[in-house]
Amino acid sequence: MAEEKKNKKKKVTRKRKTKSRKKFINNIMQIVLLSAIICLIAYTVYSVAKFIVKPSDALVVDKGTISETETVDGYIIRNEVIVNSQNADTEIIEIKSEGAKVAKGEEIFRYKITNESEISTQIEELNNKIQEALEGQTNLFQGDIKALDAQIDKILGKTMMNNNIQTITENKKEITNYLTKKAKIAGELSPADSYINGLIAQKTELENRLSNESNNEISPMSGVVSYRVDGLETELNANKLSEITIGYLEGLNLKTGQIISKNTSKGKVLNSFSCYIAVVRKIDDKHDVKVGDKITLRTAMDSTIKSTVQDIKEENGKQLIILEITKGVEELIKYRKISLDIVWWEKEGLRVPKSSIIYENGLSYVVRNRAGVKTKILVKILKENDNYSIIGNYKVEELKELGFSATEIPKMSQINIYDEILVNPDMREIAN
Repeated sequence: MAEEKKNKKKKVTRKRKTKSRKKFINNIMQIVLLSAIICLIAYTVYSVAKFIVKPSDALVVDKGTISETETVDGYIIRNEVIVNSQNADTEIIEIKSEGAKVAKGEEIFRYKITNESEISTQIEELNNKIQEALEGQTNLFQGDIKALDAQIDKILGKTMMNNNIQTITENKKEITNYLTKKAKIAGELSPADSYINGLIAQKTELENRLSNESNNEISPMSGVVSYRVDGLETELNANKLSEITIGYLEGLNLKTGQIISKNTSKGKVLNSFSCYIAVVRKIDDKHDVKVGDKITLRTAMDSTIKSTVQDIKEENGKQLIILEITKGVEELIKYRKISLDIVWWEKEGLRVPKSSIIYENGLSYVVRNRAGVKTKILVKILKENDNYSIIGNYKVEELKELGFSATEIPKMSQINIYDEILVNPDMREIAN
């Protein structure tokens, strides 16, 4: 009996030891698993933080251009003359369209007469009747007729592909002229009292009335016609460059980029060979501008314009630079004040992000990645702006001046186009 109790006690003890051992092992496994999870989380956080704070990426070196620009407002100053001899608000009819080139003495527009609308409606009705009459002719096979039909079809094709109102209006006038010529040829082939001849005579009479009763304006000079009149033509004029000040320009309160509305009672002719742009900027010691300097401008339409400094004025810590341009003048007709960039300098070459440059002891390096081997290469900074650098290689003589020995120089690698380099390189990964 005692022996049996003793055996039961041993079994209970063994079970307790086994249970305790399992519990210990479970605790150890939980600790190991927890440690592994903590390590994994820590590594993930480190990797993500490393990527966010200093991402290491690669790019291929290629040619590019960098520049330093300054955004300014430019006031357009032109040599232009308003045309309106009647000094009244009488509505005008364009003879020359907006932007058309004219010679001195050439007719540019005429004033509407009292019964203009009525006569124009009658002419339009006659045009339609003439067209209908021509469609009924079956014996018109002359070469001139075929040529006119071809011209009409060509213009119609262009008109269908165009949504510019001014162009459509011009095309309509041209088609009407061709139809009139065609009608006159048809009239010559018909009896003197024919229906077509009668229509042509009525139309000619009405057109002569318009011509005889209305006053036509002629161009006072050679140039470009515009109907965008804003009232500043005499003030912001090339003849008054010496009188223009910063205070005057800013006092105009013009909106940048606003298009000048077309006027219905007057037009103007302007010099299309040159105009001036007055820009206002803060004075700085970084850019020394002199009369005669050549300055590149870039407009909001991404057009590049070459200009020459004509005059410089300073006023209350600001600088007024008057620039002359001789190309792209017609693109500026619609505006009086525009936003543009002054391109102070521009450099082309091997362009890399500044974040790929390593600076050590006053020297600049990039890290080339070739087949997984990362090599630090000395480069020469030729030009840089806020974001990019144009880089190149040093000459042997320059390397000697920097203190490199005749033994070191032949072993130094050079950067070339299409090399792969690292952005934000990790110096611990570099082989040399």
